Amino acid sequence: MSYRILLVDDEPDILEFVGYNLTREGFEVSTASNGLLAIERAKEFLPHLILLDVMMPEMDGMQTCRHLKEIPELAGCLIVFLSARGEDESQLQGFDLGADDYITKPIHPRLLVSRLKAILKRGEGGSEEGANSGESTSNDTISIDKERFVVIKNGRELVLPRKEFQLLALLFSKPHKVFSREEIYASVWGSEVIVGDRTIDVHIRKLRTKIGEDHIVTIKGVGYKYQ
Repeated sequence: MSYRILLVDDEPDILEFVGYNLTREGFEVSTASNGLLAIERAKEFLPHLILLDVMMPEMDGMQTCRHLKEIPELAGCLIVFLSARGEDESQLQGFDLGADDYITKPIHPRLLVSRLKAILKRGEGGSEEGANSGESTSNDTISIDKERFVVIKNGRELVLPRKEFQLLALLFSKPHKVFSREEIYASVWGSEVIVGDRTIDVHIRKLRTKIGEDHIVTIKGVGYKYQ
């Protein structure tokens, strides 16, 4: 399968160099030099993954990510930040907006390609228990349609960012089972991706605001469970 990647950066050298290396690996690549162009290009190109810089003119990467997440036809698109800003707050903001990963510059092209391949592989579905199987499950007033990637709460459809959906689906797959933080990291983010200690907490907080405070319970020092 030939994946489509939209590369968004305001530095021409980055677009040329990274674009060349991705094309050489068999990816179909399109580019944009700012956030506004990225949104228009994404609607036309319908990429599988968007590699997005943070510091850009016209519209920065965080604002661009927020707008991209609101486009229905891009619901299944993975968004990965590639930025020189490596501080924790910037990464947390990116994950809070629904990004699938955050990679800091500089990075060796071969390592970048390897990371993107791992992210795309996880995005295909994989074998994570309960998180990505193509079936619908239901419990109480919430149901999860894994084919359409939507959550239905009291008859109303909720479209969640990919990581929030996978996290909820994992917890939902075995109500009352306590999933450790290590299990969640391995199932939702994968062992190849390093995420900060607060990443799960940010996603849990977002889920609670959308599905209700009482459904996800924190087991202090261990992890989380769905009830």
